[in-house]
Amino acid sequence: MSDNQKSMADYLEQFEQHLALEKNASPHTVRNYLSDLREFSEFVRKVLPSLLDHEGNPAIEKVDHLAIRGYLGMLYKKNKRSSLARKLASLRAFFRFLMREGYISLNPAKLVSTPKQEKYLPSFLSIDEIFSLLSVKFPPGPLGLRDRAIMETLYSCGIRVSELTGLNEEDIDVNLGIIKVLGKGGKERIVPIGGKALDALNAYAAVKPEGDVGRRNRPVFLNNRGKRFSTRGVERVIHKYLLQCGILKKITPHSLRHTFATHLLDAGADLRSIQELLGHASLSTTQKYTHVSLDKLMEVYDKAHPRSREMKA
Repeated sequence: MSDNQKSMADYLEQFEQHLALEKNASPHTVRNYLSDLREFSEFVRKVLPSLLDHEGNPAIEKVDHLAIRGYLGMLYKKNKRSSLARKLASLRAFFRFLMREGYISLNPAKLVSTPKQEKYLPSFLSIDEIFSLLSVKFPPGPLGLRDRAIMETLYSCGIRVSELTGLNEEDIDVNLGIIKVLGKGGKERIVPIGGKALDALNAYAAVKPEGDVGRRNRPVFLNNRGKRFSTRGVERVIHKYLLQCGILKKITPHSLRHTFATHLLDAGADLRSIQELLGHASLSTTQKYTHVSLDKLMEVYDKAHPRSREMKA
């Protein structure tokens, strides 16, 4: 098999190295890209035999925009539009890489339009609800102190749950009141942390078990076996205390990030500052919070302005 006749597995292996080494993509991102591409390959094998090589593998030079549209069309009824957009982005990145390497001359995925996205308003907690959540009775001992520190840090800093579980002890500067966060794409950013969260972290640190790692890169949050706490573990913690304080909304750890952003915007913080704190590459990602705040603003106006009531009578 010549250089221009590699198998799909060869192309995927090269693409995986490109993502990890050149793009510095996270392991989670790499897994998602490869999963999408393998799913597309399986679709071609089962549905489009004319696009297979003599060994029964997808021949990349034969794949066109119609094949990709057919793939997305098959997934349309069972997947959210955001999922379809991600799968199309995976294909675009893959074929762009193949073009750069000289294996193909055209990116077929570029000719396929991104599915129009549903309007999405993030779920968040009101100020009363977040105070209720942070005031629950935590169990005594290290695990209760850890759980309090987790929730205080998520709300205080607005970081992603993966950024929280990736925190190491040296990332927290108690004197300056800041933490160093490793975000998407391996990008570092500095985020302020409030006094309540620092107090909770200090209380947990005083009783936290040593764990089994060296002096550097010691995780801030540990599970009951002394290992780095997982994102799934954080989800269970949040769910447990939501039930305890009687909040029945569908809230995830990411909802605390939405809560952080919404409360800052409601208090007058500008969108650019919130974008920096959240680590969003694009301001358009941050702008979804303006819709939430606008809804609240209209509600206040309708309740408070006398002419509003007259006009609706």
